[in-house]
Amino acid sequence: MSQYDEGHTVAGWTGTAIATFGSAVVGAGICMVSPALIVGGLGILAASVLVTWALHLTGWGKPPGVRPRGEWRMGARDPAARDGHADCWGCRLAGRGRRAGVGASSGVVPVAGEPEREPEPAVVEAG
Repeated sequence: MSQYDEGHTVAGWTGTAIATFGSAVVGAGICMVSPALIVGGLGILAASVLVTWALHLTGWGKPPGVRPRGEWRMGARDPAARDGHADCWGCRLAGRGRRAGVGASSGVVPVAGEPEREPEPAVVEAG
């Protein structure tokens, strides 16, 4: 099994099911030469993207990358979704994503209520 556990989420499966249905409607519209079915199917496909995104933002998706084995089950919610994921473009589109550079290289984690400050420079002794 893959270490990354891609797509084993409620958001992933729900979005895939809606997109499959939308694709079938578009296909039927093409076969029947029906602009209404084609447009309707494209609308369903757009809805699948929005539903998947909304489910991800509410915690039914997963962040990019490796997830602990204990969170691999289908119904596992992501408790960090409210704050956003570091490398997730969906979270960034929603204005939630944490910047990868903030606190990552310096080891400084901002505390709520305290102003952010620069880490103190390391003292280097001349030898």
